[in-house]
Amino acid sequence: MADAEQLARLRHEYEETGIDDATLEGDPGEVFSSWFDQAIEAGCTEPNAMVVSTVSADGWPSARNVLLKGLDETGFIFYTNYQSDKGTDLAANPRASLTFSWLQLHRQVRVGGSCVPVPTEVSDQYFALRPRGSQLGAWASDQSRPVDSRAALEQRFADLEAEWEGRDVERPPHWGGFVVQPRLIEFWQGRKNRMHDRIVYRLGDDGTWNRSRLNP
Repeated sequence: MADAEQLARLRHEYEETGIDDATLEGDPGEVFSSWFDQAIEAGCTEPNAMVVSTVSADGWPSARNVLLKGLDETGFIFYTNYQSDKGTDLAANPRASLTFSWLQLHRQVRVGGSCVPVPTEVSDQYFALRPRGSQLGAWASDQSRPVDSRAALEQRFADLEAEWEGRDVERPPHWGGFVVQPRLIEFWQGRKNRMHDRIVYRLGDDGTWNRSRLNP
């Protein structure tokens, strides 16, 4: 177990520039795109990595890292096995929370909203862009289910390589995208003395975004 006192003393002072409200005018999607570009420019590791949090039918929360693979007017898009734990969670409770952490910039973005499958043609288009090995992996992995051994998993992959040899790999019917349709987007910037900046946008019933500043 980690030493409790050592954990308590772990601390890093955030000296970054804060959030200027004047730079956050307009749609929060545009603000996110700007922050995302800055994360890429800063060399953040896996800038499109995000924690996807879901809740199962019996009320248990679950979270895991997934890669953002699309962003448009509908929302934030990621791909998975629909029969995985996250897939079954979202079938029972179609809401999700996303958390982006860009540690080099001392920044975090939190997104919350409803979550629905993307149209099949969107999943088909993305699947066609994946490396062939990743395409075969989508068939080989019965995601979130027990497997007898690593050797059994690799044998399944090898069998599929032989089965699909000389042919384009089709998208498995159980694999595709989800889009999180945001109703809340919060921008968090670390500041000195833990006096962090938090700016949150909430989508109103009239379809307009309402912005406010939160206490850290």
